[in-house]
Amino acid sequence: MSRSLPAALPRSLLAEPEPFDDLLPEERPFPEAGPPEGAGPALRAVPSLAEAARRVRPTTLAVDRALPVLEALAGLLPDGLRRGITVGVSGTGARSVALALMARATGTGSWAVVVGDGDLGLAAAAEIGVALERLVVVDAPDPGQWAPVVATFVGAVDLVLVSPGHRPSVGDVRRLAARCRERGSVLVHLSPGVDHPVDGWPGRLDLRFSVDEVGWGGLDGERDRLRSRRMDVSVGGRGLPTEGRRDALLLPGPDGVPVRQ
Repeated sequence: MSRSLPAALPRSLLAEPEPFDDLLPEERPFPEAGPPEGAGPALRAVPSLAEAARRVRPTTLAVDRALPVLEALAGLLPDGLRRGITVGVSGTGARSVALALMARATGTGSWAVVVGDGDLGLAAAAEIGVALERLVVVDAPDPGQWAPVVATFVGAVDLVLVSPGHRPSVGDVRRLAARCRERGSVLVHLSPGVDHPVDGWPGRLDLRFSVDEVGWGGLDGERDRLRSRRMDVSVGGRGLPTEGRRDALLLPGPDGVPVRQ
């Protein structure tokens, strides 16, 4: 299921194999009972997602500090991206903003997972500043398995970006939000374009980003291509002023790196 998995992964701390703590014993993927008496050593198959979560779990999970963000986002998030929250990003250009939220964190040691975004471009992610060696990309699971797959990574990595393609249940969303608060992960829900508003998320989001693309500019005469794209980005939610914050960004900027205009 995983499309992109770096070869060298940290082997430090372990994450639970159970996606949710409230599963009944008979529903858990790994029975607690050992092998029958007299049997030889038991071989236990480990699901690929659980194994990936084990290997990319951060060496520290300090819920009392924020994840760093790019300088271009300092006007929107002057204190960084708080751990343990859920974030929604919607509008034209939303994917670029979502990747920008990941860039500085992955560049300073954090891991990120993208679940179900079939339009993700790794070249564009690298240009924005995402450290690809700390990025795991997972294909869209079946709707019935979506929540367990996402929950496997929440608490195992710092940033989890999801683009479900369906409306998750209220119960799944609440459990994922509670798991984020407990473990210090940040869950980002991506709603690209104007036809998929972030309001389709059936639960409260701690932060909501709204993105409007103003247009492209900076024609490169030698290569005959546009070099930068202006976006008006607003954010509101917990811990922010009542009126929220708004800023104009070039994403990408003339050199590919996001900048404030």
